[in-house]
Amino acid sequence: MPRSIWSGSISFGLVNVPVRLYSAVQEHKLRFHFVHEKDSSPIGYEKICKKEGKPVADDEIVKAFEFEKGEYVFMDDEDFEAAKVEGYKAIDIVDFVPYEDIDPIYFAHTYYVGPDRGAEKTYSLLVKAMEGSELAGIAKFVMRDRQNLGALRVRDGVITLEQLRYADEIRDVAEIKASRTRVSSEELKMAERLIESFTTQWKPEKYKDTYRDELCAIIRAKRKGKEVHAAPEVEEEAPTDLLTALRESVERSRGTTKARKRRPSTKRSSSSTRKRRAA
Repeated sequence: MPRSIWSGSISFGLVNVPVRLYSAVQEHKLRFHFVHEKDSSPIGYEKICKKEGKPVADDEIVKAFEFEKGEYVFMDDEDFEAAKVEGYKAIDIVDFVPYEDIDPIYFAHTYYVGPDRGAEKTYSLLVKAMEGSELAGIAKFVMRDRQNLGALRVRDGVITLEQLRYADEIRDVAEIKASRTRVSSEELKMAERLIESFTTQWKPEKYKDTYRDELCAIIRAKRKGKEVHAAPEVEEEAPTDLLTALRESVERSRGTTKARKRRPSTKRSSSSTRKRRAA
């Protein structure tokens, strides 16, 4: 069972359900390190005072907010404690809204919400009550010294918490200067046919992080003493006319033209990259 990252309770009305939060996702990032090429020793970084150019001890470093350019307000632990709001250990439901009304642009992070020990019955009751509706419980909760907005819903018999962005965190779409230009009816028709040709059922397992897979293959090849070279790109002359490009794209999507794929090649070399070890 995964480790919980938060514990508290879901509260709505006079009902409290003790729960624990678990991360719903696990990222598979490749972690690279900066090392000294000579002996593979990790590179360290010092905390330097930019004015004096000297290292600064941890007990001399304080947290500060830059109120104006060059003007800082120092903050300590008591200041952050004073700002804590009520419900520090609660996911407080304030509204229920149709889940489909929430624009995905507001979604930030997803968590699973599991029952704490002894809370299985009230948790099951909440799950069953929410399963019968298309509603999401809009809630406020505090985590990592920040008051967050969230949406509670049921997925596969488990409550999930979607951390939401606040409205003032969403940029106005008007900031993007996307002027509308005139298109012909034939261009529109071909574009719609192209979209239709790509339309399929949503199967998330179909989509893979091919960049990560290629990097892993390169790392394994270099570890075995192989040199890695990127295959030369084959440039295809793209049509300059929009309508022609749309027609060719529709034909290609039907399988009449096969797209070339770019893959790195590996070969054994006597002067291959060596596997470095710390001295």
